[in-house]
Amino acid sequence: MTKHNIILLSIALLIVGKVEAQQVLSLDECRSRALDANKGLKQADIKRQETDYLQKAAFWQMMPKVGANGGYMWMDKSVNLISDEQKDKLNNMGNSVQQSISDAISEETSSIPIIGSAISDALNNIINNSGLSTTLNGVGNDITQALETDTRNTTFAAITLSQPIYLGGKLNALYKTARLLNHLSGIEYDKKREETLIAVDEAYWQVVSVKHKKELAEKYTSLLDTLNRNVEELVAAEMATKGDLAKVRVKLNEAQMSLTKASNGLVLAKMLLAQRCGMPLDSDFDVAESNPTLSLASREKIDMDKVWQNRREIQMLRISDSIAAQGVRIAASSLKPNIAFSGGYLFSNPNLFNGFQNEFGGTLFAGVVVNIPILHPGGIYSIKAAKAKRREAAVQIEEAQEMIELQVNKLNYELELAYKKLEQAQSNLLQAEENLRLADESFKAGMCGSSDLMAAQTAWMSAKTEILDAEIEIEMNSVYLKQAMGK
Repeated sequence: MTKHNIILLSIALLIVGKVEAQQVLSLDECRSRALDANKGLKQADIKRQETDYLQKAAFWQMMPKVGANGGYMWMDKSVNLISDEQKDKLNNMGNSVQQSISDAISEETSSIPIIGSAISDALNNIINNSGLSTTLNGVGNDITQALETDTRNTTFAAITLSQPIYLGGKLNALYKTARLLNHLSGIEYDKKREETLIAVDEAYWQVVSVKHKKELAEKYTSLLDTLNRNVEELVAAEMATKGDLAKVRVKLNEAQMSLTKASNGLVLAKMLLAQRCGMPLDSDFDVAESNPTLSLASREKIDMDKVWQNRREIQMLRISDSIAAQGVRIAASSLKPNIAFSGGYLFSNPNLFNGFQNEFGGTLFAGVVVNIPILHPGGIYSIKAAKAKRREAAVQIEEAQEMIELQVNKLNYELELAYKKLEQAQSNLLQAEENLRLADESFKAGMCGSSDLMAAQTAWMSAKTEILDAEIEIEMNSVYLKQAMGK
């Protein structure tokens, strides 16, 4: 095999590989790719997950909460339950008692003649020798030591359970608000999905339109190219003038320029479709729709009540109104009593429940806390602000309904007009095809000039383009109308 043949074979293999690698995408495939690639849709899905978690978090705000707390504290001094003066009295309690008894004996025996002092001395000797003061001093010292607390090192811990009983309806309103926000994010996701599908439909049908216009431009250029050769032969046979040939060549140049524009437009249209499908801009693909006669949507009767019910915007505004209603309840809760239950088990070391012994001790506890607002002017204005917000949402709904009704009627009118354009274009095409056939026969028979044939060809080209434009317009207006009707 020669070097020349090897090069030709390599080029052929590259061309075949490129052709085989070309993808043919249907509208459904483009839609699927666009949904997978659209970053805005992914963000909407993440937001939907976020609001779902917020709804669950709001639900658990109404449920009991269990927690544990603990700590350690060091102090330079211990806590004293009695003063230093009281400690001194307890430590000398026996001396004080013995002295009080001696004083009482002396006072009582002083009134006894002669033997009073002897009795007093005898009794005092008995008391002094009994060890009463020492015994009582020991008891006082024991009490003082028992009242000593070693709280320089304190460890504490608590396991608590809290349950809101009534917070003015705030928790229930917060949960309903979170649930509405979750529903709202779901509608926003659906709306973003619809917008993504509409965008890819626009790009897809634009490719189809430009593709068929390019095919028409190729046919038109081919007709003019054939006419150009025929006129050249007529000029050579002196049966046509060079002016006739110049007119044909000018028209041929215009057709070639239109073909070039259509080719460039097809490249740009494919780039846009590739971008919306998440594909590289230089992707080599073709669209599955090759028949210029597109499937036309059927005309439907419009029921505005159903339209308002189905439209995402109205659904979102109604949810916003419901959220505003919950906002009124939340604002009103600030003027209502709050009741909560709290209970648990408390540990401490020193043991607070056994004479501050250096050991762990604990106790169960339970209680109810009630808070009643008495003077709260700010809450009144918060309620008024929330009610104003709800009135604003109601006005927005009314305005949106008016705009949607206008949009639906406008799109319905444009769709009806596109059907009429198609009917007129189909009628024009029949006449243009017949006119082109007669002009071609007349030109071949020498009964008309090249200008008449070019005019017939131009009219045929225009009629085919009008049909294609009308079909694409019907297809897109049908899509727009369905979107406007919430379908």
